[in-house]
Amino acid sequence: MNTHIKMMTIGIMLTGMLSLAACSSGGGGEASPSPSASPSPSAAAPSPAASSAPATSAASPAASDAAPSGSPGVSAAPSADASPVPGGGTGQTAAQLKELLELAKQGKAPGIPFAAHTDLIDDVKKAWGEPDKEESAGKGIYATYNSKHAVIGFNKGSLIFDVRSSAADLQQLTLKQIEDTLGKPNDVKTSGNDSIYIYNAGAQYQLKFVIPKSTGKVDHISVFSGQDSINNMAG
Repeated sequence: MNTHIKMMTIGIMLTGMLSLAACSSGGGGEASPSPSASPSPSAAAPSPAASSAPATSAASPAASDAAPSGSPGVSAAPSADASPVPGGGTGQTAAQLKELLELAKQGKAPGIPFAAHTDLIDDVKKAWGEPDKEESAGKGIYATYNSKHAVIGFNKGSLIFDVRSSAADLQQLTLKQIEDTLGKPNDVKTSGNDSIYIYNAGAQYQLKFVIPKSTGKVDHISVFSGQDSINNMAG
């Protein structure tokens, strides 16, 4: 009887041990999945450096492409010298006439370095040589230099009192242009077929425009010092 009970007890114990061993080996395989089964972090999310590099190079062109030499934006800008004068030739003519008046206040005409009231005919002859013609007229003596388009009037004391110029650009001027810039003349005189329009240039000088009726344009200008036209050597 006791032997039969012991045998049954041993059998039950062996059965329990075998079942426990089977459960232990099967449960371990499911609870710990292989590391190779989980996705790699590097494969699931590519590094920012690798994805952004191509985009940066495409969005930033080389400096030579962004601003090529000879860019129309630079070369197309007109220079200050190329700008047209407002009013065309009118602006240039006005500037010319204003310059004439300023020079006259110094006793000078454009292109002639000698001044009335301060220089002598000896200075002219020393620089330009003997005149093409020299003759008495009015209150003095006049020396003509054809190549200079100049006539110099001087008194018997050799002091210059009249500087005349017949330069080609002066011969394009009209009375209307003169009055538009300098206003009405201070005096008007006539000499034969010529009209003489006189503007005061300070206390010492007069600026005269001599205009023949036949042309309506300036023949010559005169920068005149009246007090020096008197013959101070007379007597």
